[in-house]
Amino acid sequence: MFFHVRDLEVRAKSFDVDLPPGEIEFLDPKLRQVGSLAAQGKAELAVEALGEIRVKGHLKADIETECDRCLELSRFPLDSDFELYYRPAADGYGEEERILDEEEAEMGFYDSDGLDLKDVLREYVLLALPMQRLCKEDCAGICPVCGQNRNKLTCQCQSASVDNRWAALKNLKQ
Repeated sequence: MFFHVRDLEVRAKSFDVDLPPGEIEFLDPKLRQVGSLAAQGKAELAVEALGEIRVKGHLKADIETECDRCLELSRFPLDSDFELYYRPAADGYGEEERILDEEEAEMGFYDSDGLDLKDVLREYVLLALPMQRLCKEDCAGICPVCGQNRNKLTCQCQSASVDNRWAALKNLKQ
């Protein structure tokens, strides 16, 4: 579904979509949508003069990816409201560098004459996922010596920590 700015000038557009897995490309090969992604809401012009689009709604989905510590597949259910703002990229945001104010730092930009709903939903899913994706809060991770998953097996490996900064001084004794 594509939201044209000229259509949003007339009235807000509502959406109620149920997207199957694979419909949205998350740009990360480790992320996988499990089941359908349901989203409802509306898109409207927030500020007509600027062409600023506000997309507000609710999203529900299950995303599967690797745990950052043990590399086992884990599910991350998303069920929350969202509100995202987009401004035309052509309105003064060119090649030259400039300082963004706090409001602009939380805003997305669109290039053409509107905005695709799939891009909005992809962005929200990526923003809603935790920075550190863990299968459980107390995940023990992988043993750095033998490579076993410490959540499944308790290994007897001992990693001796050696501070290499003092290695040159060991040679002085000899």
